Amino acid sequence: MLIGIGMNVCAQNFRFAQMTDIHLSPGNKEHEEDLRNSIQEINAEEGVDFVLITGDISEKGDRETLKRAKELFDTLEPPYYIVMGNHETKWSDSGCTAWQEVFGYERFQMEHKGVHFLGFNTGPLMRMAYGHVVPQDLSWLDEELGKLPKDAPAIIVTHYPLMDGDVDNWYQVTDVLRKYNVRLCVGGHYHALRNLSYDGIPGVLMRSNLRNEEKKSGFGMYEVTRDSIRVMVHNQGTAPFQLACYSLQGPIKDLEGNILDPKAGANHYPSMEDNNVYSNVREAWKLETGVGVYSSPAYSKGRVFVGDDLGILTAYDVRDGKQLWQFRTKARIVGTPAAAGGIVVTGSADHCIYGLSAKTGKLLWKVECEAPVLGAVTIQDSRCYVGASDHKMRCIALKTGQVVWTLDGVEGYIETKPLVTKQHVVFGAWDNHLYSANTQDGTLQWKWKVEKGSTHYSPAAVWPVEAAGKVFVTDPDRAMSAIDAQTGKTVWRTKQSMVRETIGLSKDKKRVYSKTMNDSIVCYLTEGSKPIELWATAVGFGYEHAPSMPVEQDGVVYGSTKEGMIFALEAKQGQLLWRHKIGNSLISTVVPIGKHRILFTSSDGVIGMLTDK
Repeated sequence: MLIGIGMNVCAQNFRFAQMTDIHLSPGNKEHEEDLRNSIQEINAEEGVDFVLITGDISEKGDRETLKRAKELFDTLEPPYYIVMGNHETKWSDSGCTAWQEVFGYERFQMEHKGVHFLGFNTGPLMRMAYGHVVPQDLSWLDEELGKLPKDAPAIIVTHYPLMDGDVDNWYQVTDVLRKYNVRLCVGGHYHALRNLSYDGIPGVLMRSNLRNEEKKSGFGMYEVTRDSIRVMVHNQGTAPFQLACYSLQGPIKDLEGNILDPKAGANHYPSMEDNNVYSNVREAWKLETGVGVYSSPAYSKGRVFVGDDLGILTAYDVRDGKQLWQFRTKARIVGTPAAAGGIVVTGSADHCIYGLSAKTGKLLWKVECEAPVLGAVTIQDSRCYVGASDHKMRCIALKTGQVVWTLDGVEGYIETKPLVTKQHVVFGAWDNHLYSANTQDGTLQWKWKVEKGSTHYSPAAVWPVEAAGKVFVTDPDRAMSAIDAQTGKTVWRTKQSMVRETIGLSKDKKRVYSKTMNDSIVCYLTEGSKPIELWATAVGFGYEHAPSMPVEQDGVVYGSTKEGMIFALEAKQGQLLWRHKIGNSLISTVVPIGKHRILFTSSDGVIGMLTDK
């Protein structure tokens, strides 16, 4: 989105405000009151030319809250420009499509009195991980900055700080920004005031709009002159104070006076040393698609199927990664597709489920739903099962696309991959519940509820498994639960390993595996009425909370992380076999296909196959 306010060559005096981390939600009158107070004070200020709103507008990213937020923002007298925060991208029942429908854009560029402002999303989209800037936004950023007049000053607008530990590919972003006259990056996320350096580029984080310990809401005010940017903080009903002041001319300096070297690289880059240590592992082929990918690959009979952020499902030849065909839907694909019987099935945020010829990509059938389809697909016994944001789980005949049954009344939206057995279909939703429906007719058998009250603790991202008469899940409350498969009653629940949203099952169904949030993979016995840990292995991936499932194949457990690592362990004893770094961004659940071949996808648009021969 390109917006023009003025076209002066040199920066002139002007002021703009910043609001961030507003966290509106239905029924929360306090947060709305805080926003109203800030809007009232901004409107009362003289000479405010525009307002930047830097993410976490809502608590859950739902359409109704976004519409309410827009109604309130529209009462601002100055124009405003807005970017998403992680609360809009992670828990969005629309797959983030509602944002553009409400606000009209996901990124913006505008010029005001000689200063250029570029705002874009820093994720993560629908998967718990670090923030992330997708490849298409990186390309856009480089292209748009490259079009500016020589030495034209620019200000970058994001939600996350562009640093290691906040944005997984921070170094790719700062490598782009250092080439241009970027004087400042503004954002939020920390709910605190910060003066930072993003590989030498000055960064400011503003306080949350929510009332502080003194019960005062607040916002930022920036005063721009020909030679400086003065950053002020306005707490409700009190005089503003200065947080920082940055130069708008001459060399770019941080607050310590260090001069940015535009030819230098980032302060550091992710280590790829594992790839030298475990040299037996290599990339048989790897493609950089240039588009974000959030789902795992699906595989069938020599073909690999991947959906992406542009809503395109692509088929690749498993031997060399050669593209075979593409099918374009009308919105992003979030859920993992599935393929069997010559048909590949995928959902899309365009409200449809598609059945395509696996050989040609020809459309065979389409099921229209009442909301985006974000769920992963399971195919079993010539039927496919997929959940959607219209609060329904559907069973569809694979060959014809006829809906066999629909389970209505799910309280939250569905993104998981359902567990399907001859007896039942089990899946979680973003409503704190795990559901069991009869496989034949979809009648509800039982509901199981996680202990925590907030929907953020739902067992909704994990892919359930079943063994020894029990269904196993993990959830954001950092617990593993074993649930009676017939009754839905809790058999046991443990927090001893600090696991989160990952579960995998051994081929003999005697063991389940999960990632902990602190560096390890744990293995538990499936039999019995108490949790019995069989082994725990420190893999070396550090802090971890991405919902990518461990998968066993031929006596090896494969897993992946939010920072680009794929690893392998011996299944019965847990010995670490190898680690391999693809990059530094989220690797979704990997797909081993026979001995020594592992398919993978990454949120930075990388698709490929590893071999460990």
